[in-house]
Amino acid sequence: MIDVNALQRYSLFGGVTPEQIEKIKPLLGVERFEAGECPQVEGQPNDKIYFILSGEVDIVKQGVVIARLKEGETFGEMELLDIMPSIATVRTVTTLEVVTISNRALYEISKLDLKTFSMIIMNLARDLSRRLRRMDELACADEKIT
Repeated sequence: MIDVNALQRYSLFGGVTPEQIEKIKPLLGVERFEAGECPQVEGQPNDKIYFILSGEVDIVKQGVVIARLKEGETFGEMELLDIMPSIATVRTVTTLEVVTISNRALYEISKLDLKTFSMIIMNLARDLSRRLRRMDELACADEKIT
């Protein structure tokens, strides 16, 4: 069961009303993974964005854990937009419960309610921009201009 109020806590649904979420709710998926499973594998196709309802995951790039995500966070955004293989492996640390939006569902949302689709895409762009800014800061943190 998807809790509309829970989804509104995610930045991707910022500005999306409960009525709009109810309208698209049939297009959303719910999945569960046990600890140690990998919902997303580096180099493999992925066509979903995952919203963590409960649990934690490690983001692993070339065998190195680069981040840990928990309830309230998302993964899979990049692959949903650029339709490229997964950039990293996502490995569950604990039992994981997620709500998903597939690429196909996103397309259906665009046909069903263009305003909701536009808000979700704009929020997605903002989230990715924030992550890019953070990565820029991390990349430059050790560099010193002489």
